[in-house]
Amino acid sequence: MNLKGIHHVSLLTANAEKNLAFYTDILGMRLVKKTVNQDDTSMYHLFYADAEGNPGTEITFFEIPMAAGQQYGINSVSATSLRVASDEALLFWKQRFETLKVPHGEITDRTGRNSLSFTDFEGTKLILVSDEHNSGVAGGTAWTHSDIPSQYGIIGLGPIKLTVRKASSTINVLTSVMGFRRKASYPSWFDGQPDIIVLETGEGGTGAEVHIEERNDLPMARPGRGAVHHVAFRVDNEEEMHQWVNHIEQHNLPSSGFVDRFYFRSLYFREPNGILYELATDGPGFDTDEDMEHLGESLALPPFLEPQREEIEAKLKPLRTK
Repeated sequence: MNLKGIHHVSLLTANAEKNLAFYTDILGMRLVKKTVNQDDTSMYHLFYADAEGNPGTEITFFEIPMAAGQQYGINSVSATSLRVASDEALLFWKQRFETLKVPHGEITDRTGRNSLSFTDFEGTKLILVSDEHNSGVAGGTAWTHSDIPSQYGIIGLGPIKLTVRKASSTINVLTSVMGFRRKASYPSWFDGQPDIIVLETGEGGTGAEVHIEERNDLPMARPGRGAVHHVAFRVDNEEEMHQWVNHIEQHNLPSSGFVDRFYFRSLYFREPNGILYELATDGPGFDTDEDMEHLGESLALPPFLEPQREEIEAKLKPLRTK
């Protein structure tokens, strides 16, 4: 049992149409699955990823049209990183963000990797991270059907930042229960706050890190548009997932038990600070019900929802995809 890295991150949006435009037109990612939230079929669930929808490259969004603005704070996934191949790519993106008026920071060295922070139209905290010096888990393949040169395209998910009031309990679950190991630490960006702890799993590297930020100066986070709903970690296959189900139960962490999401198999549980984790298998994959060449072009429903297609489509606002 060995978690391979970050599988996907799921967030909230209040506007699927604007969300689609930002992540495909501005960021150049591929819409690999247009489906619905399996627990509430009245809302879209959009998956963006690399050219092949590989695990470790997916950022997903649930559409909640009436979602209020989020409140940044503790006990949350507070930043999501996206990988690019090189430091040169960051220069391209900085210029692109300036041209397109996307709010962004400066290119900065974080733990030996250059990075560029930015936000989407709903204030989602995002960071582009250079893979130039990465020696860990491999990234994916950039989607080339956009105006972004392939050498600069987004190739996957990078480190995920968790912000908590007390880091020790979060670190304990990640290391003692989930098999992460301590890699490094670096100073907080804020005066008087503890160093940020870097944990890694699997082969390590950009796509397999969690950064733990302890803050005593923030309120409790409030979910809303632009906020992260959960972060998922990679499990190799279904057989291993059943082992993880038993393992989590043995550690008395309340969980969902085994869940079949059709495109992958899952397990959900909350760590002591209330952050929702998912474990998700690498397969079967998004080409289970669509050809690789046509991923995301139509509304995809898993077999158990297919009999409700007419009813589901009637509740959804049509979403044009390329």
